Amino acid sequence: MRLNQVTVPSIDLNKSVVFYESLGLKRIVDSLPNYVRFLCPDGDSTFSVHRVDELPSGDGIYVYFETEDLEKYAEQFNDQDVAFEGPNDQPWLWTELRVYDPDGNKIILFTAGENRISPPWRINP
Repeated sequence: MRLNQVTVPSIDLNKSVVFYESLGLKRIVDSLPNYVRFLCPDGDSTFSVHRVDELPSGDGIYVYFETEDLEKYAEQFNDQDVAFEGPNDQPWLWTELRVYDPDGNKIILFTAGENRISPPWRINP
């Protein structure tokens, strides 16, 4: 089994398109104003945004995008006056930069190396 896509809600897809394209995602489906799908720059995973009239309440979801160049995104967000946290080293041996998309969805850009799949506490089946 492979993961095809993750879909997040948005009230304003036009703002979401600008945000996700600035991360390097390539738009491959454009059904504005209701839906867009992006291809991630590495691999064949896709990421979608769909229009909602009201955003869900609560803590929501965390979407992780792996990258080797967190500093590039930190500089980009600084230049765009986008609030973000990090990059910070985490106890789970990842380095993360956290940002919110225009609708408040939590987006984490991270680098983990071998610890992404094989942290020291990995179980062996």
